[in-house]
Amino acid sequence: MKAAIKEVPLPKYIAIEGPIGVGKTTLANKIASTFNYDAFLEQPAENPFLNNFYRNPSQSALATQLFFLFQRMQQIQDLKQRSLFETVRVADFLIEKDRLFAEVTLTNEEMDLYNKVYDHITIDAPSPDLVIYLQAPIDVLKDRISKRGNINEQYLTLEYLEKLNDAYSRFFLDYDDAPLLIINAADINLESNENDYESLITKIMSNPKGKNFINPQPSII
Repeated sequence: MKAAIKEVPLPKYIAIEGPIGVGKTTLANKIASTFNYDAFLEQPAENPFLNNFYRNPSQSALATQLFFLFQRMQQIQDLKQRSLFETVRVADFLIEKDRLFAEVTLTNEEMDLYNKVYDHITIDAPSPDLVIYLQAPIDVLKDRISKRGNINEQYLTLEYLEKLNDAYSRFFLDYDDAPLLIINAADINLESNENDYESLITKIMSNPKGKNFINPQPSII
């Protein structure tokens, strides 16, 4: 595979998106290892408002969201200043995802304030060369969140996850800023099943255009 990878024009900036628990970070790290890319990952543990948000969303939603917005844009600005956008990377987020979470959690008044900040600081945010959108139903997300053992995430309600899943579906329905791979992450195992993962790598290496759906048969592990 190594020789083949060098012979094809790979996307230099890949972004992986999807709701909480769908497997974004795991896949980002695996693709980074396969292509020898830099992994460009979110840092939720650095958000001092997040744990309280899980327990009392209405009280900490705006502070939580603004911290994430500034954090994500700072990551992008740091990379640009170090000229790392001349290299290759895979990220486990799109900056646009920040607004999706805001729309689910903020009041109308808070959203007005958030939008003013968002529009100001994201004006020069770069677009990826390829976006991978991982989909999964609510029961699968809830099960994966439970298994990864983050105590605070156990406070996430089914209603919240449903709203978030719907927000992602609406966003990617008309997304056309970059080629898009939509993957049914409930029926495949990109982490440990090599056939599933190799199918994805083959698709990435094919220089996909437009919107592409990947729905393999369920993996047998």
